[in-house]
Amino acid sequence: MSLYICSLIFDEDDHGRQEIPADDAYHVVRFPYGSRESYDVHNMHPYAQPDGENSSFPDARSGLIWPAAEGWGVLDAMVQWESGTYTEVRDQFVRDPLSLTDNPVDTTATDHRRPSPGMQCLTKQHSIFVHPGVPLGLRVAHNAGQPLRVVHAQFKLAIHTDVHGGS
Repeated sequence: MSLYICSLIFDEDDHGRQEIPADDAYHVVRFPYGSRESYDVHNMHPYAQPDGENSSFPDARSGLIWPAAEGWGVLDAMVQWESGTYTEVRDQFVRDPLSLTDNPVDTTATDHRRPSPGMQCLTKQHSIFVHPGVPLGLRVAHNAGQPLRVVHAQFKLAIHTDVHGGS
């Protein structure tokens, strides 16, 4: 059994502002490349992407994880929002969030959450079949009347290769 792992981290203090527009639409959370990542020995968050395009943080492609193997993918995420006037924050995992392949955009584990007292620190986990060549992303949205910052985010994928099939 092989286990492939990619673990990405964005932190506003280290990487600058990441504002999510006030347009009620979902937006891919972006992650820096290189030494700022916590773990990517299988090169699933590459600057030179498998479809031949190059990316640089903070473009939308910098939010993609490209699975290195076929298998059962366990997705984890953490999102911390700044305080704001929103009554709901949203998050979801998505296959091919930028429509880069012939596969349809495929969302899963969509959560709409009311704010709790204090800062919004949200976590989630979900499992799906993953495939090389079909990138994954973490998308977020909010319903505030002005742009809001994601101040910290993590996006992680663990692929168990002893499970095959699925869509």
